[in-house]
Amino acid sequence: MVKRQATSAPVSTRTSSTASVAPTSTKAPDKACSNGPLTRACWSDGFSIATDFDTKWPNTGKTVHYDLEITNTTCNPDGNGDRLCMLINKQYPGPTIIANWGDTIEVTVKNSLQYNGTSIHWHGMRQLNTVSQDGVNGITECPLAPQDTKTYKFLATQYGTTWYHSHFSAQYGDGIVGTIIINGPASSNYDLDLGTYTVNDWYYPTSFQIESIANQNLQSGRGPPPGDNILVNGTNKNAAGGGKYNNVQLKKGKKHRLRLINTSVDANIRVSLDGHTFTVITSDLVPIKSYTTDWVLLGIGQRHDVIINANKDSGNFWFRAEAAADCASANRFRGRSIFTYENTTVADPTTTGTTPPAICKDESPLVPWWPTTVPKDDFVNQVKNLNVDIGVEQVTTNGQNVVVWGINMNAIDIAWEKPTLQYVVDGNTTYPAKYNLIELPNPNIWTYWIIQETPGTPVPIPHPIHLHGHDFFVLGTGSGTFNKNSSVSTLNFNNPPRRDVTFLTGGGWTVVAFPTDNPGAWLMHCHIAWHISQGLGVQFLETKDKIAKPAADWQNTCTKWKAYEAAGPHPYSKQDSGL
Repeated sequence: MVKRQATSAPVSTRTSSTASVAPTSTKAPDKACSNGPLTRACWSDGFSIATDFDTKWPNTGKTVHYDLEITNTTCNPDGNGDRLCMLINKQYPGPTIIANWGDTIEVTVKNSLQYNGTSIHWHGMRQLNTVSQDGVNGITECPLAPQDTKTYKFLATQYGTTWYHSHFSAQYGDGIVGTIIINGPASSNYDLDLGTYTVNDWYYPTSFQIESIANQNLQSGRGPPPGDNILVNGTNKNAAGGGKYNNVQLKKGKKHRLRLINTSVDANIRVSLDGHTFTVITSDLVPIKSYTTDWVLLGIGQRHDVIINANKDSGNFWFRAEAAADCASANRFRGRSIFTYENTTVADPTTTGTTPPAICKDESPLVPWWPTTVPKDDFVNQVKNLNVDIGVEQVTTNGQNVVVWGINMNAIDIAWEKPTLQYVVDGNTTYPAKYNLIELPNPNIWTYWIIQETPGTPVPIPHPIHLHGHDFFVLGTGSGTFNKNSSVSTLNFNNPPRRDVTFLTGGGWTVVAFPTDNPGAWLMHCHIAWHISQGLGVQFLETKDKIAKPAADWQNTCTKWKAYEAAGPHPYSKQDSGL
């Protein structure tokens, strides 16, 4: 069994088909070692960068609390003029939630929108045994009705950089996003933490208007319109020269940690800093063996923490954020900000950049700091006898360890007023077909997902696939149809990349693996905002008999939402999957 409690071993390896955890070292961190510029691998007694946070984490006994209020308003982040926005605490991006590894995070959300429900998803947070806090309306909760308030509460068993956003239709594209920092150890040393740094596409129409256009275009085989701008940390100049650039100050001779996050609705984005390299130290919330590069690709929802060595004499340098054309992303303008050395007058840089790569795939090499061997035999043996047609649309399992998700536009469509978790509470197993639900009943086994974009799909482009409730191990990816023989030989089971968003090759396949060690109703979906309503979303019910039943206040949210819906009609009604 996978144990989710403190153990004496800071490093672990998963090696069996039952996902058991075996220690590979009993060496504990130096008790006198504390986290600092030259000792970032340290954290506290018994915890360090060597600790796999899926098997061991601190519990500080401390609670950090934040209050978030979502309002209808206008915003003008790039000087183009006011547009309708939905903002958190009247700022964009919303407040950064900061906690330490092992803290309890408690966030009270008030919905002050006039005509929209909402829910807040804590992207990448594992939510171990707290599925009711995942914030996915229609799956883990009902939406929060206008003027209602809800408090989310969960333990930070992980550390690193992530973000939070609305999961109510395409709503987050209108401004309901914020960032999260969970302080912990790091795989490389640095002097200063510059905090989170978002990049994202920005549309002048609202996200609901763009989603409507995208759905209409899909019928004729066309994609959505390109974004109008790319914002960097919530701002940029526009194509006509209005607006302003974000500015970051660097201290000469110091190493700076920058926490990069792509919060886009449609664009995968590459970033670079003229005259400087990035030392990459994380992939999503997973610390990795560091490597150095000029450009970093951020799929939608992905995060990479990088270290910038301020080794120049002085000056202003362009930070570049470009829509990744090789990932089928487009934008009418480009993202820019200015990095300035201390005691230098801020001015538009004259620096030049390097040519970005043109291959759409996850960053590489992504070698997790904690070595993990994913069991191979069960997958290899079962795939040979798999009685499903991988080229046909379906969500199915062989009843053992393998799941096939054949994507061909069979759109998930949930009911806001009756989330999947309500079925679990009621003991009701008559799930609607449009819930795209598959059960994973066996606890503590490894599951392997073959995600296949089936032939004839209208949008054969790269898709950033995100998993809730877990991160996953990316065993491999390829073009065309997954082959039971030749494709298996290309997979990597020995310490493969581990993250919570990965690319599904356009017109191809991806194989991921994770253990069933977190009971709940979890969503897996493409993070392009409109694609979940165009057939790229599925949910699974994991060991439902072990799911912790939600508290009474969870049901109160549903009661208030149903009363709000019953009092309609409302100017906004559900027009998509609801997710």
